[in-house]
Amino acid sequence: MWRYWAIGAAALAAAAGGAMLFGRSERPALLPAQPVTQAAAATSDTGSADDRVPEASAATREQKRFARYDRDQDGKVTRDEYLANRHKAFARLDVNGDGRLDFDEWAAKATAKFAAADHDKSGAMDAAEFATTAVKRKPSSRSKCPPTAAAPAEEG
Repeated sequence: MWRYWAIGAAALAAAAGGAMLFGRSERPALLPAQPVTQAAAATSDTGSADDRVPEASAATREQKRFARYDRDQDGKVTRDEYLANRHKAFARLDVNGDGRLDFDEWAAKATAKFAAADHDKSGAMDAAEFATTAVKRKPSSRSKCPPTAAAPAEEG
């Protein structure tokens, strides 16, 4: 009978300890960050204000993006500046330079991939040739199983 009392007391002690550790509903409030002034930063032990690295914000990222488009740095992005990257991409696809993109120019990468996969030059791919056209993807960093060592080749 004393065993039951001991098990019950141990269970109550474990429950009370768990409640004390994990059952707190009040968390200490974090103090708000105090802004660092230039004078305080200059006199701190870490060095001068010029040594600090500024944090990137959405505004600075947007300003950098704007500056990339504003080629002449006049504070305005014109239509031509905005479409400049598209013109470059179009020019790469327009192989014959006639200012028009026909289907063969547009599908040049796929056409080259087909020609490379069609080993027997029959104008059609069999299953083995088609398998070579699969996109080769990098393994996911979240893979569940670690890569295994290759099995030793059987002799025979």
